[in-house]
Amino acid sequence: MGKRMRREKAICSCVSPRPAFLAPHSAFSCYEEDVWTEIAKYLDGKSIIMLGTTNRWFHRILMEETVWKYACLRDLQVPDPQHAAVKWIKLYASAFDGSHSFMFHQQEKHIDWMRIGAFFLDSPVALLTENLRLPIKIPQEETPEKMLRSCSSCLLNNIKTGIWIADLQLVRCPVCDLNTCDGTMQTLDARHIELFLSEGFRDGSWEYRLLGTHDIKKHAESASGGIFDIKHLNHPSTAGSYSLLLIISCTLCLSTRLNTISITLSK
Repeated sequence: MGKRMRREKAICSCVSPRPAFLAPHSAFSCYEEDVWTEIAKYLDGKSIIMLGTTNRWFHRILMEETVWKYACLRDLQVPDPQHAAVKWIKLYASAFDGSHSFMFHQQEKHIDWMRIGAFFLDSPVALLTENLRLPIKIPQEETPEKMLRSCSSCLLNNIKTGIWIADLQLVRCPVCDLNTCDGTMQTLDARHIELFLSEGFRDGSWEYRLLGTHDIKKHAESASGGIFDIKHLNHPSTAGSYSLLLIISCTLCLSTRLNTISITLSK
């Protein structure tokens, strides 16, 4: 009688139950462009960049102009300018990479700075004032120097429209012989968002011209300044409404121990 062969037992695998929403026939895909475009609206610039470096698909989606335009307008809290001469990712970097005007020129004078905010100019004409009280009538003198001398405010023409950024700069006083001066001054620095992307500004090849100065030869406990869009000053919906004017203006109030307050305009 021959030896009986032992029957080998088959190995059985166990299959875990699969949730319905992960079933193969499900229409959901984690690579949905509309989904990630919407998610990007809740991310800051640094997070968008980090997500875009994970793979080519995310890079293609998150480098779209619409993504960076939304992030830039959202973080600056300004209206849509409708047109930009350069890419929005470059404008975002220029606004939020920590750069300021004194990084390119007169670095030895710079001490510290802080971001005030951003504002939007609809028209190429702006009214600059030394305080937050608007003049009774808009100055019409021939030059900014005469305007400043007559009513401590002036009109500037041919201004580039669009988004402007305002910073407060703490710098060393150029020349000062006042005993009460501690050797520093605070400057309201307003620039167009595209300025730092201009090669002529960065390499110092631009020529500048002083438009006007105005000195107040008396003791002052504080100083203020305003930049107003002349279009909104004359518009029926905002004329005479002080609260609305502040929304479209860049204002600055600072305490000072100086006996001289200077307003300098340069172009």
